[in-house]
Amino acid sequence: MDKDGLSRADQQYECVAEIGEGAYGKVFKARDLKNGGRFVALKRVRVQTGEEGMPLSTIREVAVLRHLETFEHPNVVFLTPGLLLSILFSHDMMFQLLRGLDFLHSHRVVHRDLKPQNILVTSNGQIKLADFGLARIYSFQMALTSVVVTLWYRAPEVLLQSSYATPVDLWSVGCIFAEMFRRKPLFRGSSDVDQLGKILDVIGLPGEEDWPNDVALPRQAFNAKSPQPIEKFVTDIDELGKDLLMKCLTFNPAKRISACGALSHPYFHDVEKPHENVDPRTSPSQSSSEGNSA
Repeated sequence: MDKDGLSRADQQYECVAEIGEGAYGKVFKARDLKNGGRFVALKRVRVQTGEEGMPLSTIREVAVLRHLETFEHPNVVFLTPGLLLSILFSHDMMFQLLRGLDFLHSHRVVHRDLKPQNILVTSNGQIKLADFGLARIYSFQMALTSVVVTLWYRAPEVLLQSSYATPVDLWSVGCIFAEMFRRKPLFRGSSDVDQLGKILDVIGLPGEEDWPNDVALPRQAFNAKSPQPIEKFVTDIDELGKDLLMKCLTFNPAKRISACGALSHPYFHDVEKPHENVDPRTSPSQSSSEGNSA
């Protein structure tokens, strides 16, 4: 939590005693000064990175509590309203993620390790992409082939050890998008082959024309499977959200939506678009990478 966030918390909460301390921060018994002085448990998260913001793993915890609070169980903690809740399920969060990614792709940068732990949220609700340890600047003539991306967020072309470019990041975005609704990863494989199998269980076995050439694992190694309704795995997502999700989780990277294309998707029609004057040399591109469709 940054200094501004701590200041606002101190204005609303009076810490009475420290309850406990864990790997991710401290929990205090506190008095809510804006709600009749009732006692609450105040968790202050310790952010280990040098970046300003909060890991999405913490937001996932909030998501679970938000899901459970409707039951009002007497033996489970519940959340008091606040800024974090208001941004958690907003389209704005996904829009910001794609906007940051479009900026990277417009400068020929592939992140290559997008996952919840590498997405930070500042105290005022601004998304920050982090951890560029595996990022790569590429040229149109370059064929990236090294195995990257944490397994559960790894695109099919990476699992098949085929060449890849910016579309790998959009696959990861799709996995993260689904996880925002599921509150757990969509594809939880234990190996490259197992991961690919779990992907095909959901999206179905693609046609021969969409399977990459010259890969060690042929299409015939998998049983024919039909696509499953995505709402079977991702509940509480609306029709526009499903459409955007499946455009991100398209097997063929050449047919996968680009970050730029995703920003124009109707799912974001009610998101307030930023109004800013930027140098054209640094503005997001109209096409994030070659071969991407919108």
